[in-house]
Amino acid sequence: MFTVTFIAILIVMFFLLIRVALGPTVFDRILAVNTFGTAIVLLIALFGFLVDRPDFLDIALLYALTNFISTIAVLKLFRYKRLGKAADR
Repeated sequence: MFTVTFIAILIVMFFLLIRVALGPTVFDRILAVNTFGTAIVLLIALFGFLVDRPDFLDIALLYALTNFISTIAVLKLFRYKRLGKAADR
């Protein structure tokens, strides 16, 4: 059952890569990359469960946090054209 889930997540990741390449807008591509990162978190957690190593869950949580912060940073970059403080007006 877990092998089937692993393969299903890999298939979803393939379709997400197609969305990243062919997305009509930048925001569709960013959403696809974020979802791809979430799928990687699921794969890491599932792999840790399959090999009976619960410490993989810590790695998956760290990767999820990194994925979330990087998505917010990229969205801010595309909206404001900078990552630092807002320009003085």
